[in-house]
Amino acid sequence: MDLSNLKPASGSTKNRKRIGRGQGSGRGGTSTRGHKGAKSRSGYSRKIGFEGGQMPLYRRVPKFGFKNINRVEYKSINLDALQYLAEKHSLETIDFESLKQYGLVTKNDLVKILGRGELKAKLNVSAHAFSATAIKGIEAAGGTATKI
Repeated sequence: MDLSNLKPASGSTKNRKRIGRGQGSGRGGTSTRGHKGAKSRSGYSRKIGFEGGQMPLYRRVPKFGFKNINRVEYKSINLDALQYLAEKHSLETIDFESLKQYGLVTKNDLVKILGRGELKAKLNVSAHAFSATAIKGIEAAGGTATKI
């Protein structure tokens, strides 16, 4: 066996259905589209969500709520994650660049430190925002919390 005589296993490939190539092909005439009606015409496309004339779901369901255009979305990182990071990589300062380097955030994220877990390491943490419990936890361990 070599590359010149390779071929797929028998039955694993099929020929595509060639439509509209004359009566002899068995798929000429209406080209598998049936007779008349919008779906048989060229250029037909159904509206997204169209349900055959029935009131579509997106119009039956009532509107509610709103999107606050001033919302600021933060990527949250807890104290236990900082403790793990400090132990694993023996860090004394954790800033945005180190979080980005170790894959916890991306370059466009805003970081907020939250207070879940326990921090034993003395860390100098800088982030965009801190919760009150996070600041207490960091300062209790002897570190500092700095807002960027």
